[in-house]
Amino acid sequence: MASEPRIKRAVSFIDGQNLYRNAKSAFGHHHPNYDPLKLGVAVCDAHGWKSCGVRFYTDTPAADRSPMWHGYWERRLLSMRRAGVTVFSRPIRYRTREVPLPTGEVVEGEVGQEKGIDLRLGLDVVRLASQGELDVAVIFSQDQDFAEVADEIRAISRSQDRWLKVVSAFPWASQSANRRGINKTDWFGIEQSVYDACLDDRDYRPRQR
Repeated sequence: MASEPRIKRAVSFIDGQNLYRNAKSAFGHHHPNYDPLKLGVAVCDAHGWKSCGVRFYTDTPAADRSPMWHGYWERRLLSMRRAGVTVFSRPIRYRTREVPLPTGEVVEGEVGQEKGIDLRLGLDVVRLASQGELDVAVIFSQDQDFAEVADEIRAISRSQDRWLKVVSAFPWASQSANRRGINKTDWFGIEQSVYDACLDDRDYRPRQR
């Protein structure tokens, strides 16, 4: 059995939209007001791990469909990059689909689809683990698709005879709609006091005139 390293190098992988939705459910925050760098460091500090990077993943809306949120994410992602966060973003793809109305009528409408972000995050976890760049992968998400990533990390641990850990970090409160972390990972529920200490002081939403 591989020996546990004295200093554990941790990299945070943040599923931006999943984290926002679950923080809204748990704590009532109505826009993505967290600071990824602060959150990554806070979770690592809570476990005594050395934070060796924060990576952020999100889809962004098109400018012609949601100019406010498009501008918001442009400003936010630029700020993250300047702070040293590795950012991966893709534009939301829109498809025409039939949408049922409360009246029972069915109409055609454009629906945005998040595409490829989860895959990119999962591939990066596996790549960095296989290259020996981390001991702990902290995935800020509750998306059960990442359970397959945990399986891959275990396979890498066995083949390379290395100690590796995968952690699912997520907002936790008694009123949360979802209080489960990713299967096959260690769970770390982020309480509101910790989350609120990691808010971004800057509001990237446009000012109302």
